Amino acid sequence: MAAFNLFKLSLLLSLLSDSKLGLWSSETSKSTVGTFPPSCSRIECPSYEVIHVGNGYEIRRYNSTVWMSTSPIQDISLVEATRTGFLQLFDYIQGKNSYEEQIEMTAPVITQVSPSDGPFCASSFVVSFYVPKVNQANPPPAKGLHAQKWEPIYAAVRQFSGFVSDSDVGEEAAALQASLEGSVWAAAIDKSHTSDPTTVYTVAQYNSPFEFDSRVNEIWLMFDMEDELAI
Repeated sequence: MAAFNLFKLSLLLSLLSDSKLGLWSSETSKSTVGTFPPSCSRIECPSYEVIHVGNGYEIRRYNSTVWMSTSPIQDISLVEATRTGFLQLFDYIQGKNSYEEQIEMTAPVITQVSPSDGPFCASSFVVSFYVPKVNQANPPPAKGLHAQKWEPIYAAVRQFSGFVSDSDVGEEAAALQASLEGSVWAAAIDKSHTSDPTTVYTVAQYNSPFEFDSRVNEIWLMFDMEDELAI
């Protein structure tokens, strides 16, 4: 329990620090694939099955899950929007909810990104917290937040290390799309995003800001696919 509280406190302290440092601060990142996030050995993470490993990416199938999410946040910065959203979610898990119930920290904290049409226009961000299994059936409601129920869903995933910054997430998302080009997965992603274009990609962050080594971040491209087509 003490470790969980320290993890939550360290996140909050970072979010309240100099905003110019970003959510996790910026450092050189390195792309990887198949790295198990160290934080998931200490706190609960959503379960998934790896069904394919490609060149610089993997395809996962996530089980049904519930996430507690903010309303869309308009900002030009993913870092600032994630900061704003996480402060709401931190209050939520500390007991600022209709049940006044404290909830354990989980990983990752994700930010669903709908980019703007121009470089100086605000994009839309939804920040979400994976609800622990013990709360999945009846997550406490809270003002300004809503529960997202995910049916089983696929994700194309690219991992990168270091501290997330606004300058690298777009490049990582573009690199993931390039690595999928011409694959059955790319076709499924295009089809899913045609029917639901609201979220272009998702940024998943697993680590406390006070963890400097073995950091794992991810870009997710979510999509639906018939199970029989999965290889």
